[in-house]
Amino acid sequence: MFVIPVTRRSHLNPQLTRAVDRFFDETLDRVLGRPAGEAEARRAPALDITETDTAYLAVVDLPGVAKEDLKVSIEGKRVQIEASTRAAKEQKDGERVLYRERSEIAYARKFALPGDVDQAASSAKLEDGVLKLTLVKKTPAGAAQLTIN
Repeated sequence: MFVIPVTRRSHLNPQLTRAVDRFFDETLDRVLGRPAGEAEARRAPALDITETDTAYLAVVDLPGVAKEDLKVSIEGKRVQIEASTRAAKEQKDGERVLYRERSEIAYARKFALPGDVDQAASSAKLEDGVLKLTLVKKTPAGAAQLTIN
């Protein structure tokens, strides 16, 4: 008997899939006694990408991330985003923690664009937990206008 591996692609709504995954992760957290949100501690942030004639525009949700804890790398047409949040663990004398849900979260997202990106001309802005990337399209090397005589 031969076993043929099959990869199934989900045609479900990605938001529905994330919601179901989150539900089961939270249920497992409770059953296994893990701190709430631990399963979500490693996640891919939500991402929207649009394109103009000159650039790709990416909007990434990174709640709780400070710009010091954010790294964006560009290599050719590949973009990598790494970020993390810091959990508040400070405790004053005489205080006891009764319940702690906030934990550190590490975000990681990689994606490829249709064309190469000009790293030097591109920019990033983090505001209110939303990262906005303007990834300027690279002009192909050797492309130039010819003067017609």
